[in-house]
Amino acid sequence: MDVKFRQATKNDVPSIVQMIADDKLGKQRENFQDPLPKEYYTAFESINSDDNQELIVVEGNDNLILGTFQLTFIPYLTYRGGVRAQIEAVRIRKDQRGEGLGQKMMLWAIERAKERKAHVLQLTTDKKRPEALNFYKKLGFIASHEGMKMHLK
Repeated sequence: MDVKFRQATKNDVPSIVQMIADDKLGKQRENFQDPLPKEYYTAFESINSDDNQELIVVEGNDNLILGTFQLTFIPYLTYRGGVRAQIEAVRIRKDQRGEGLGQKMMLWAIERAKERKAHVLQLTTDKKRPEALNFYKKLGFIASHEGMKMHLK
């Protein structure tokens, strides 16, 4: 399957939110409806205006959005002023899962992180998603750190 990677546009936001909401965890946190709540467009504008953020969509031959992810490039002082890339919100349309698209997306993200001179690409995955953890391990990601979160709301 041929696919095209590109920066998301405002018109893509409903398709992206639909994918984010289309799993057991997303259904609990997201509010996908028509019309889409304004907060999603506000978030898109914030992401889109930040040079260290790249919201990516993956299109099939028919211009249908098949997948999405967000790359964040974090400049910092360690590693002699290095750049760390973070990948988040990796989602694939339900009818496209298991077709190899996830691997294509991750390989593209790895190359993009290299282009932006990142020295590491990191991600988190919820422990309630063991299939995702296994997928990332097969791609060469290593569980090298213990991640922690504090929800503030």
